[in-house]
Amino acid sequence: MSTKDFVEKDYYKVLGVPKDATDAEIKKAYRKLAREFHPDANKGDYKAEERFKEISEANDILGDSKKRKEYDEARALFGNGGFRAGPGGAGGNFNFDLGDLFGGAQGGGQGGGAGGFGGGLGDVFGGLFNRGGTGTRVQPRRGQDIETEVTLSFTEAVDGATVPLRMSSQAPCKACSGTGDKNGTPRVCPTCLGTGQVSRGTGGGFSLTDPCVDCKGRGLIAQDPCDVCKGSGRAKSSRTMQVRIPAGVSDGQRIRLRGKGGPGERGGPAGDLYVVVHVDAHPVFGRRGDNLTVTVPVDFTEAALGGEVKVPTLGGPPVTLKLPAGTPNGRTMRARGKGAVRKDGTRGDLLVTVEVTVPTGLSDAARDALEAYRKATAGQDPRAELFQAAKGA
Repeated sequence: MSTKDFVEKDYYKVLGVPKDATDAEIKKAYRKLAREFHPDANKGDYKAEERFKEISEANDILGDSKKRKEYDEARALFGNGGFRAGPGGAGGNFNFDLGDLFGGAQGGGQGGGAGGFGGGLGDVFGGLFNRGGTGTRVQPRRGQDIETEVTLSFTEAVDGATVPLRMSSQAPCKACSGTGDKNGTPRVCPTCLGTGQVSRGTGGGFSLTDPCVDCKGRGLIAQDPCDVCKGSGRAKSSRTMQVRIPAGVSDGQRIRLRGKGGPGERGGPAGDLYVVVHVDAHPVFGRRGDNLTVTVPVDFTEAALGGEVKVPTLGGPPVTLKLPAGTPNGRTMRARGKGAVRKDGTRGDLLVTVEVTVPTGLSDAARDALEAYRKATAGQDPRAELFQAAKGA
């Protein structure tokens, strides 16, 4: 029987007694109904048989003062499947599914019924009413998360790379096979009953769960502690693994690799590995998102008259860009598909910024040519608009 069914069933109604009925009244009602619907008195009557099971189930709960108290508290807290805000609280029932709340925990089945509070019911109500679970099954434990760093070259970050990483983490102790005990026979922690967690009350029928301080959350306590791990069952372990860094990773990016962290205990899943990536600078190229950047010097005549310029690419042949006549210093052009790799496998662009260079040494012929150019453009003032704008401001 599910926990949801347990809370929603009205056992008082099943036995036909009021909620404040005494133990004697409950016992009397049960005996009367049991005689009436007993299978021996109703051979072949399926409905009578089911009714008898329902009556027995109700008596298992209400006939036991401890279970009856827990049942009454659960009913008061959760009502008939809807969470109550409390006596006089605003909002009435919030109508969420108890099956979701309790995670579909199962009771002891038809034989034990809810009366046994076995399995899921014992754990759930034990947590609610501040007693801890009733089972002694030691729980699996997830491995620890590990964080490490790696430094890539600019090209490796753009194209992706497989790098070796040496990591240290906590792993099952080899000396005691992860038991923490020299003889491999640890005992279940009596404080948390093997769950690794203890509950503490916060009032209002609720409780919070914390790791058990006695067993450090393991659920086990070594009777004869291992000399290597001192009873913890864990020891430091180093290993080297090959990790694939995806193409297009950026400087400072933190990559999560699921299940590549520390190993779990008792069948628990491994933790995760977090890799923080550092990228070395490149002497020529820069990065802007999925695009690469490069600054290309051009001389005065190329910028003024136009032409074609060759531009280097990262790891590939150069591309030729057409430079329009009158290109100013700082103009950016785009070489499509020559940038960094995107997540979908396509590439960004290469952004080419033009830098007009000024010659530092001139031959006599070059000087004469520039003097002639200055005379030919003597009437043009490149700063005229600047002064005009300054006056109007």
